[in-house]
Amino acid sequence: MNKQDILKTKQLLSTKKKIVIVPHKNPDGDAIGSTLGLYHYLIIGNHQVNVISPNDYPNFLKWIPGETTILKHDSQTKICDTLINDADIIFTLDFNAFHRTGNMESVLTESKAIKIMIDHHQAPHDYATYVFSDVSMSSTCEMVYHFIDYLDDCHLIDATIATCLYVGIMTDTGSFKFPSTTSKTHKIIAHLIEKGAKNTEIHNNVFDTNSYKSLQLLGCALTNLKVIPELRTAYITLSQEELNKYNYKKGDTEGIVNYGLSLENTVLAAIFIEDKQEGIIKISLRSKGDFSVNDMARAHFDGGGHINAAGGKCYLSLKDTVEKFISILPSYNKALNNE
Repeated sequence: MNKQDILKTKQLLSTKKKIVIVPHKNPDGDAIGSTLGLYHYLIIGNHQVNVISPNDYPNFLKWIPGETTILKHDSQTKICDTLINDADIIFTLDFNAFHRTGNMESVLTESKAIKIMIDHHQAPHDYATYVFSDVSMSSTCEMVYHFIDYLDDCHLIDATIATCLYVGIMTDTGSFKFPSTTSKTHKIIAHLIEKGAKNTEIHNNVFDTNSYKSLQLLGCALTNLKVIPELRTAYITLSQEELNKYNYKKGDTEGIVNYGLSLENTVLAAIFIEDKQEGIIKISLRSKGDFSVNDMARAHFDGGGHINAAGGKCYLSLKDTVEKFISILPSYNKALNNE
């Protein structure tokens, strides 16, 4: 964010505004943490603030301070559309293209509100008046911390804001192990703990809330794990029938793809999850080193993300999607084996 945009944003927020904050569809820890962290900060400034999520999110995020105030567009469409149409400012967090909000795309596109983007994904679309985009950042929560700092308001960060921001940085860095975790990230985390974020409690709330059925689903996924050693690739499949068998709930498959990546000599891991209701196969891709799953997702699976973590979708059957994935791997042979 350049100096001029910072000054204009600061001036914009100097008087009371009607503000809407939006994360992407199927929001994760970084999306919910960043929107709620920003929400609590803007409330301190006496603004009228609403967080509107395109849809629901996993139970392991439903303890975060302020979570109960979040409106869901898919089930509360009328009130959400009214708030968007009446907003002076719309913050879009953890995404950079309106189609990432699903059915909210048209109402956001048509809104006359000033739009402010805070995001760390590649190739942002040109819809925002003020853009804070940085692909080198570990998470949108880290960017919200910097955003508050740019506005000279770090002193306003309290235990509530610190907790929200800690969640997103922790989850988007894989508990601080991904390459995007920098010394600056750790300094921010240290400051958030000083401000009152209880790191052990937060970790337990997010990662240690498994149900018996979700662990059985994990066992099923690991049983389905396949390895292609010559291409240093591992992949997992989960059919709708298997999801139903283990009483799948949103968030139960979070992180399963990383088990494939943990295998020795593996550079690329994928998980393919059948969603009969949406008529798609949901795909999560993870990689090590310089192998870009963002490029792979964009080129073949109508998706994108980061170099080492991306997602996509396919409208073929589960079997045909996996066959498509396997068929394109040889074209990445050199890149996979150079890692």
